[in-house]
Amino acid sequence: MAGGPSTPELVAAVCDAGAFGFLAGGYKTAAALAAQVGATRGLTAAPFGVNLFVPGPRSTVDITSYRQQIEPDATKYDTEPGEPRWDDDDYPAKIELLVAERVPVVSFTFGLPGADDVRRLHDVGAEVTVTVTTASEARQAADLGADSLCVQGFEAGGHRGSFANDPARDEPYGLLTALRLVSDAVALPLVGAGGVVHGRDVAAVLAAGAVAAQCGTAFLRCPEAGTAATQRRALADGTRVTTVTRAFSGRPARGLANRFIAEHDADAPAAYPQLHHMTRPIRAAASAADDPEAMSLWAGQTYSLATDAPAVDVVRRLRDEAVAAIGAAAKSLSG
Repeated sequence: MAGGPSTPELVAAVCDAGAFGFLAGGYKTAAALAAQVGATRGLTAAPFGVNLFVPGPRSTVDITSYRQQIEPDATKYDTEPGEPRWDDDDYPAKIELLVAERVPVVSFTFGLPGADDVRRLHDVGAEVTVTVTTASEARQAADLGADSLCVQGFEAGGHRGSFANDPARDEPYGLLTALRLVSDAVALPLVGAGGVVHGRDVAAVLAAGAVAAQCGTAFLRCPEAGTAATQRRALADGTRVTTVTRAFSGRPARGLANRFIAEHDADAPAAYPQLHHMTRPIRAAASAADDPEAMSLWAGQTYSLATDAPAVDVVRRLRDEAVAAIGAAAKSLSG
C-alpha cells in the first residue's frame, strides 16, 4: 500500500471497524511518516501498525541501456528519467521514530530487520512481524526473534516480499501452499496475504492455519484510500489481467498489465530502488496526463472483485462473509 493508497483516514477507518490497520512507511521520509503516525492517532484511539521496507544491498547491474529504452516514454510525457540512485529509504531514522513513538506493531518487507532493531522494538513493547514467501525465509525470521509472520502468496498485488531480488531464485507459491509450508517450518502466528478480497478468502486462510488475513487490494477503491484517480478507474473497469514485472522498480511486483510493461518487462534489470527512482517521473507524468499505460497500477489477482465501498463496510462485509463461509463448511463436514 506504499506510494499513496495508505492514508491515516484509511487506517483509522479500518481500526474503528474492528480490524487492525497498518500505515505504509515505504517511500516516506521519517518526518513524513511521523506526521502520518500523529494524524492517525488523532483520528482513532485504536492501536495500529507501521510497515517498513528493509533496504537491500546496492545493485551492481548496469542500467544504462534500460535508461535509453525508457527515454522515449519520458519524452512522450514531457519529462526525463529520474536519477537511478540507491538509498536506504530513511530506514534508520524510521526505526528511531517507531521506537520513540512506541508503535505497537512494526512489520518488515523485503528482508530481515537488524537484530538490534528487533531488540529495541521489543524493549518498548512493540511486536515485530516479517513478511515471508517461503519456509526458508520463515525460519530465518523466527531465528531472529520475530513475533509473527505475514505469509505472502503470489496472488498479492504490489511488490513481492521475498528477501532476495534474484530472478534465478524466484520461487513463487500460492497463498494456501505457502501457509502450509511455513506452518510446518515454524511455530509462530501467521497472517495470510495475497488475493484476499472476499470473506471466503478469509475463511480459507484461517482454515489453512493463519490467525488472521491481511488485505490490500480490497481497500484500494475505498474513498479513504489515496489511490490515484486513473488507477481507480482501471480497477473499476476490471478488464485488464494482472502480471508480475520488474519494469517499474527493479523488483518483482504484481499490477495491471499495460503498454509500459509490455514494452520493457523483458529487459528490466533486478536493480531496486534504482529503477524505482528512474521511472518515477514517467509514472507521475502519466498519472497527471490520466494515462494508465505508463503507471504502476499495483493490484492483486482478484482485484476485479473489490468494490468502492467505505472501509468500514468492507471490513464488515469480509467478516460477515467469512462467518457464513465457515458455517457452510462446518455444515458440509457434518453431513
